[in-house]
Amino acid sequence: MDIASLIETGSCKEEVFHIARAVRLTNSLKKKLAEPNLLQAFLDFALSPRSELHNRLSGFLDHQGGELGMEADSATSAPAKRVSPELEIYCYLLMLLFLIDQNRYNEAKAFSSAAVVRVENLSRGAVETAGVLASRVYFYYSYIHEVIDDLAEIRWDLLHLLTISTLHHDDLGQEALLNLLLRNYLHYNFYDQAEKLRSKALRFQSHTIQQVCRYLFYLGKIRTIQLKYKDARESLLHAARKAPVAAHGFRILCSKWAVLVHLLLGEIPERTIFKQSGMERALRPYFMLTNAVRIGDLELFRNVAEDLAGFFGSDKTYNLIVRLRHNVIRTGLRKISISYSRISLADVAEKLKLDSANPVADVESITAKAIRDGAIHAILDHANGWLVSKDTGDIYSTAKPLAVFSSRIAFCLNLHTDAVKALRFPPKTQEEKDSDDYWRESQVLDEEIAREFMDEDETYF
Repeated sequence: MDIASLIETGSCKEEVFHIARAVRLTNSLKKKLAEPNLLQAFLDFALSPRSELHNRLSGFLDHQGGELGMEADSATSAPAKRVSPELEIYCYLLMLLFLIDQNRYNEAKAFSSAAVVRVENLSRGAVETAGVLASRVYFYYSYIHEVIDDLAEIRWDLLHLLTISTLHHDDLGQEALLNLLLRNYLHYNFYDQAEKLRSKALRFQSHTIQQVCRYLFYLGKIRTIQLKYKDARESLLHAARKAPVAAHGFRILCSKWAVLVHLLLGEIPERTIFKQSGMERALRPYFMLTNAVRIGDLELFRNVAEDLAGFFGSDKTYNLIVRLRHNVIRTGLRKISISYSRISLADVAEKLKLDSANPVADVESITAKAIRDGAIHAILDHANGWLVSKDTGDIYSTAKPLAVFSSRIAFCLNLHTDAVKALRFPPKTQEEKDSDDYWRESQVLDEEIAREFMDEDETYF
């Protein structure tokens, strides 16, 4: 019952730290929450046995389903025992976790709606301390509807809750609801709506690293679809780097999208990305795709994309892989231009294995565009139908090494800045507080003495 004591302490002292600690303890005890007897004992301790809320929650534990037709007024009725709003919201949260563990999603859907209504009716003063619990209720409210494939139903409710959190200056609720709305839009591939919401949302300081990582991941996906690959790469790499070690699935998702962004930028990801602990199997299809792009073999790329189309479709990355076809052709052209000083366009088309009606004409247009973009150093002899390569100059005589070196320095400086921002210090002891007060008093006394000396000097002179 230490968790209940922490919540009551946080409610009385209006300190969010105690309630956040109670939520962390709950996450470590998720497996034990599946036991109805333990959960029933907690409800008997926290709520009055004669209260309506206690009877309703106990009905779920008895697998009688309770009264699923819960109205908003009954969901917000106060129990007979004096219970803080934070502890009441926590009981709602525990029951949500129990129903999800039991795979009773239909009952959880109705109960989560009642929990959200109870959170929505919190007083202005309780919002500050109950923000941690409310953000968890919002998360499971969206998660349950996502499991039953009904996210579109709650989109307007989430927008309404975001408006209320903004008016109450609830930063925890705002960052949770913003990420849930972004996930809602991206689930249905509404990237334009997601970008409009993200750009118009109020800027606030994030409080949890989990929400920061989710926001960066969603931002990376939006930037990728918008063809802003450099911004997408930075967002995805930051999300993967800041993600907790325990968030294994999230880090795999970030790695998949980061690999594709690297390929779309014309870069080849390092092999260490595919050799990360516990990720080899999940990233194997993307390693095969990277190998095809690196070689510049269009036929191999086509076979990999067709054989693993179902896998890429489940990851919702198949549309991005279609974009890589042009990169594969450019890689093959670059290798041909380096290997041959002069080669006919018909031979280039044969080596690239283009599947088109007029491959020579297609190769000519593709080669002309690659020369214009600077992808290859060559000239086209249209009269004879040749591709003539130029002598490659010294890359160190250009500004490219300077740009690469500057980007690495910027990355290290940003890493240092983020590390400094993430520093946390323990609360000061009473002795340290007393010493700070003594230092302030000494400083004020010194200033008064210095002012007296200045007045005496002015009088003297």
